[in-house]
Amino acid sequence: MYHSWFRVTRRRTAGRRRAAGTERGYRDPPVPTLQAIVLGIVQGLTEFLPVSSTGHLRIIPAFLGWEDPGAAFTAVTQLGTLAAVLLYFRRDLLAIARGFLVGLRDPRARGTQEFKVGLLIGIGTLPISVFGLLFRDQIASGARSLYVIGTALIVLGFFLLAAERVSRRDREIESLTMRDGIIIGFAQALALVPGVSRSGATLSAGLFLNFDRAAAARYSFLLSVPAVVLSGLFELRDIGGGGAASPGATAIATVLAFVVGYASIAFLLRFLVSHSAGVFVAYRVGLGALVLALTASGSIA
Repeated sequence: MYHSWFRVTRRRTAGRRRAAGTERGYRDPPVPTLQAIVLGIVQGLTEFLPVSSTGHLRIIPAFLGWEDPGAAFTAVTQLGTLAAVLLYFRRDLLAIARGFLVGLRDPRARGTQEFKVGLLIGIGTLPISVFGLLFRDQIASGARSLYVIGTALIVLGFFLLAAERVSRRDREIESLTMRDGIIIGFAQALALVPGVSRSGATLSAGLFLNFDRAAAARYSFLLSVPAVVLSGLFELRDIGGGGAASPGATAIATVLAFVVGYASIAFLLRFLVSHSAGVFVAYRVGLGALVLALTASGSIA
């Protein structure tokens, strides 16, 4: 009884504030500093774990009664976790970039591992880039529905469980083929749906292709670089406009996402060497069921 009254009162109060702001010609209030700190930490913790950072940046505000920070805020804070990937894998990325550029100039150098991985990263980025542009409006609005996120958490959780069960886990990155690159690239595109998880989808695809967990996660991180750069830069123009988060709040969240994201990369790579992804499956299914139940009951929206 008390909780129902509290939810109704909170919504009415928020509604009166928004109405008053509209009458005075104000925009929606920006994301406060405390929220930016919380969401930056959440982004850093969940971007590289197979649990969906985009989904969590929608779920956490819903649980706490905050406004949805929006797709632009989510995309730009991912630049913080991108910086973490660039720093952590700086030697690998430099070698890949050099090998790829040399291979473009000299056909004899196209047999190197660096050129092959660079080419496959480029090919694997195409699906998410194309689908992201085609379905941008749906992603920014309807796809952020809590029903969609809860369902995606559960469904991808079971896919990850199936991948764990059937994978032989006997392949390394060196055995990547064009077919592997295309399949993992299309798996990454599924992450356009909040709740799916880019790392979860690509890790699942890698396991289905019989890569070991650490190799699948490593390639997933490398593959994320172009997609996150394109997404973040594309959404920068929306930061601070309309009801979007302010540039200051977004900057705070992005810096925190970088710091926490770097630690998350190190943790996940060590964890997957000797542990299965079962704990993430259980978390996804449990959280997804909770989100669906609370949304259906009207407790969150």
